[in-house]
Amino acid sequence: MEILTSSFPLFTSNPPRPPPPSPPRFSAKPPPPPPDFNFRAQFLTESRSAIARTHPELLDLAEGGTLVLIRKPQFGPVPAWRTDFVEPEAIWLVGTNHLSSRASSDVERVVRAVQPDNVVVELCRSRAGIMYASVDDEEPQQLRNGMFSMSGSRDGFLGAVGRSIDLGGQTALALRLLLAVFSSKVASDGDRRFGDEFRAARKASEEIGAQLVLGDRPIEITLERAWNSLAWNEKFSLLTSVIGGITSAPTVSAESSKDSNDEDGTFQLYDRLSLTYPSLLQPLIHERDTYLSWSLKRSKAVNGSKSVVGVIGKGHMNGVIYALVSDLGDLRFRDLAGYKKSSGNEWINTLARSLIRDTVIGVILWALYEQIMTVSEMGIAP
Repeated sequence: MEILTSSFPLFTSNPPRPPPPSPPRFSAKPPPPPPDFNFRAQFLTESRSAIARTHPELLDLAEGGTLVLIRKPQFGPVPAWRTDFVEPEAIWLVGTNHLSSRASSDVERVVRAVQPDNVVVELCRSRAGIMYASVDDEEPQQLRNGMFSMSGSRDGFLGAVGRSIDLGGQTALALRLLLAVFSSKVASDGDRRFGDEFRAARKASEEIGAQLVLGDRPIEITLERAWNSLAWNEKFSLLTSVIGGITSAPTVSAESSKDSNDEDGTFQLYDRLSLTYPSLLQPLIHERDTYLSWSLKRSKAVNGSKSVVGVIGKGHMNGVIYALVSDLGDLRFRDLAGYKKSSGNEWINTLARSLIRDTVIGVILWALYEQIMTVSEMGIAP
């Protein structure tokens, strides 16, 4: 049995035979949920009724909207080019707060009760190591508490650096390092580590023999697309704000981070950024909501599955559910993955142009990392 798979780029490689009609080419901008779309108002009643019939022991999670069941008849239509694909019969979405002490127990309960074929988590390959992290990790606290953690890669810090450059370029690496520190400041919880629910999902899926699927778009591609969506003055302003946030005092108490189960800390960070920089909404939230929904219902890993459990941040629930029920099949994974086409000697010219820039950026990033390590060893609070 395959324990760990990823929806990128594995699930786009083998077209069905005989070749079906190709999907039309559209701009890779999935529409956000309409302002009047609210999954609680439109789906929670039906979801509660279905859960009460099949798994009444989970009804307490359904009452508050932490657990939502979306069944196959509610999905969007299957396009002609995907007719040989069999979508899951049911998708169980568990909305979590990435820093909540209750999230891990909620995930364990759902996975063990539902006994799904697949468990899809809001992680990519670069952050898969979060599920295997132990209390003995030596990575500084500033780089551990967050979705941007450089220790999330199972290849270590240098592996994370290399993958960031390969997929997203230097800007993705720089942003990831800065946001890794900044997100821990937003969380302001020095005693808790990010992602207990993902570790619980891995443990529970292994216990029942379910396949664990990495359902999020690579963080490097997300950051690159976010950076490219900004004007130059916005890029300068963003970097200034992030660096200023690193050096400022925490704004959210550790106690509130521990006790709250209503908000997704990472989504709050995205939300704050997108309020100031509206163009970030598309790459940071809407595109990822769509990508997650595709991993849940139309990736190769879930083809023909009876049931799938998705473990995602609560802030993504509305967008993911909207994408599940409104998907028209006019986009594919590669449309949101940011594949780049190269021709001729373009790569040689790019290499020559970026050599000096890469060297300078590399020195700066390494100096920043060394400073973070020094601060952590000295025991200075972030």
